[in-house]
Amino acid sequence: MPATDPYLVRLAPEVHAYVQPDGGWCLNNAGFVSDGETTLLIDTAATEHRALLLREAILATGVPLPRIVVNTHHHGDHTYGNGLFVPEATVIGHATCRDEQSAAGHEIRLVWPGTGFGDIRITLPTMTYHDRLTLHAGGTEARVIHPGVAHTRGDSIVHLPERGIVFTGDLVFNGGTPFVSAGSLRGSLRALDLLRSLDASVVVPGHGPVTDPSVFDATEDYLRYVTDLALEGHAKGLTPLETARTADLGEFAALRESERLVGNLHRAYAELDGLPEGSPLDPVTVFTDIAAMNGGALPACDA
Repeated sequence: MPATDPYLVRLAPEVHAYVQPDGGWCLNNAGFVSDGETTLLIDTAATEHRALLLREAILATGVPLPRIVVNTHHHGDHTYGNGLFVPEATVIGHATCRDEQSAAGHEIRLVWPGTGFGDIRITLPTMTYHDRLTLHAGGTEARVIHPGVAHTRGDSIVHLPERGIVFTGDLVFNGGTPFVSAGSLRGSLRALDLLRSLDASVVVPGHGPVTDPSVFDATEDYLRYVTDLALEGHAKGLTPLETARTADLGEFAALRESERLVGNLHRAYAELDGLPEGSPLDPVTVFTDIAAMNGGALPACDA
């Protein structure tokens, strides 16, 4: 099976994770909860083709297509497939997620114009919330929780308390480098504390294999490393790119997408400069530096 073939993981009788290896750029995870009559879908996919594969995977389990789609944040790899599930489904997201998705439009498509995205219609949440929202997929309770500014300004966690399962969105990358340039380094650390407090035993990250709560510690270790690196580089008057280029990744060298370090440093520098968490950064500057860290070219979007 090719490395990028998606697969289902049955986490409970009514809960599946949909994993797209290897979890790199544009290869996100999704998931669904269904009692056989009502289905709730968590995130979609980056391309028309991959969203159609997700539809087929849901139907192959013998459950109906979703009535509800929850977007964990606005990035296109998690939302571009929304249009393949409406009008039958209502799309739900944090109020800021809707705003950010509207503002971003086809941003990912513009960054990676050579990717075959297909017929993608920007489909915004039509139902939004601000703090917490409780949904029910049949007899399963799903708590949708805003952790504050973290990976983005409009993140959502989906927690299934009766099953001990949490879908983290991109608050967690398992095997990949965390990415906080669109949100907050400090807020991402706070979000990890919130995730720990849910006491879930099964963790579905935004990218990478299904895992357990040990991934929270691994993510925190990396974010603390970025914090210390930024403090040192900022104090020396180095740019984020200069700091990233001279950094020793040490134990984090094995993480995929190591070029994200410079984007994370841009966010850390902004916070050290006193800018509010989630303040917009110039995406051209950030992705130009990411390309520089990647040998002069943007990393591939593998969708």
